[in-house]
Amino acid sequence: MAIQNFPAAWMNDEHRMLLESASRFFKEQWLPRDEAWREAGVVDREAWNEAGANGFLCASVPEQYGGGGGDFGHEAALLFAQAEAGVSGFGGSVHSGIIAQYILHCGTEEQKLRWLPRMASGELVGAIAMTEPGTGSDLQGLRSLAIREGDHYRLNGSKTFITNGQLANLVVVACKTGKDEGAQGISLLVVETDGAKGFRRGRNLDKIGLDAQDTSELFFDDVLVPADNLLGGEEGQGFFQMMQELPQERMIVALCGIAAMEAAMQVTVAYTKERKAFGKPIFAFQNTRFKLAECQALLLASRALIDAGIVAHLQGTLGVERAALIKYWITDNQCKLIDECLQLFGGYGYMKEYPIARLWADSRVQRIYGGTNEIMKELASRFI
Repeated sequence: MAIQNFPAAWMNDEHRMLLESASRFFKEQWLPRDEAWREAGVVDREAWNEAGANGFLCASVPEQYGGGGGDFGHEAALLFAQAEAGVSGFGGSVHSGIIAQYILHCGTEEQKLRWLPRMASGELVGAIAMTEPGTGSDLQGLRSLAIREGDHYRLNGSKTFITNGQLANLVVVACKTGKDEGAQGISLLVVETDGAKGFRRGRNLDKIGLDAQDTSELFFDDVLVPADNLLGGEEGQGFFQMMQELPQERMIVALCGIAAMEAAMQVTVAYTKERKAFGKPIFAFQNTRFKLAECQALLLASRALIDAGIVAHLQGTLGVERAALIKYWITDNQCKLIDECLQLFGGYGYMKEYPIARLWADSRVQRIYGGTNEIMKELASRFI
């Protein structure tokens, strides 16, 4: 069953139309290039321009800022379309569903008008730089420092595991603007990297999965950033801005999980009905049918959870603790389901030429980024 045929309380005709058109585009235009992208370790820059030209960037950003004027459901539809096409390397969900939202919800009017239209067109590729070599989930331990000098900040620090890092030319950097102020000393500084002296990109990191997604080290050595690029225009707001936006980021991670689970079920059911062993399709064996039934039940339960979360998010009632639990539960079960599916492929499941192998490898990081699942449970427990 195709992803768009699953019923969802939040999905309207407009969402479905976007899903279908985007899925068709990704399959026809991008899937033939996916192998080359995986070998290169990065989606080519032209793909971002194509996405912008087709309205696949900043779909939930208001039209007055160059976006599609939609809602979070449009971002979810695009994410499902990408998963259905089997193109995992494109970082559009980070660009549109995370970076653009920081600017939309936290930026000044001048910042919105300056950056969002260029993000929607693909002229700017966005990344968010939180994680540092010595600091992951503990954002209060950031060491990157921006010191105000007249009408500029002098930024020093390093970041790692940055999605879109090799191509991004608009990087939202979490840094300290006050050395001894804890969370109150954190700000978000938007760095326009084109021509920025002292900015450099490190390695495109060699990962277990997500081969086509550029994930990089970034270095800031005395980078001068205009004071007008302080997100929101007020120092010390960064930690609160991140806490405000993290629930949507975690919903996006969970949506990636659901999309991967559905894709895994599609390819596995098809394979077991075609592949024969001992003179009959693998699907004819009771163990296969039982395993697939268990996986289908897990998928349906996960879909119900994520759909309820999306409805709550669209209504503005999704709390940080609920988003954390959804992210943890979906991604844990994503890994469980896809591992069961891979087992049904036998030896072929371990071959990277098969989609199930790539789905399995791509899934493992889901339990880590956006906040580890252990942190998700710790966060949620505080509200019990």
